[in-house]
Amino acid sequence: MGRKVRQEHSAGFVLFRMTAGGAVFLLLDYGRHWDYPKGHLEKGETAWRAAVRELKEETGIRQVDRVGRFQRQMHYSFYSPKKGHISKTVTYFLGKTCEEAVVLSSEHVGYAWLGYEEAMERLTYDNAREVLRAAHETMRNSLVWKRKASTCP
Repeated sequence: MGRKVRQEHSAGFVLFRMTAGGAVFLLLDYGRHWDYPKGHLEKGETAWRAAVRELKEETGIRQVDRVGRFQRQMHYSFYSPKKGHISKTVTYFLGKTCEEAVVLSSEHVGYAWLGYEEAMERLTYDNAREVLRAAHETMRNSLVWKRKASTCP
């Protein structure tokens, strides 16, 4: 008999802020891997609302602006001793913030604001690097990037 596979949906951000040296991306240390801020959708919640809520819960960051129409989905499967086989879909948005301070939730052991190359090296999984690559390309082609209009007050 086939095993039941649980479907899970999460949403999060490829989040950056502009500095004098250029864009830096926020990565979170989950203890065994580095990834983006993200979390599960609650019942009736859109991916965007979940991403904003999770960003606030995991980092304390409240201000985020969506950049362009960037939206990427990542799919992967894993086994959880508590939940069994899980097929997960994560929707990522590209977000810009002016907030630098991060207040971590208990889910994380650290964080870093990193330039593009450093972030590519620090991310644990190839699929996360693919999302960053696509987000970076969107940034390079966006008006925000070209004008560097994003200097914060």
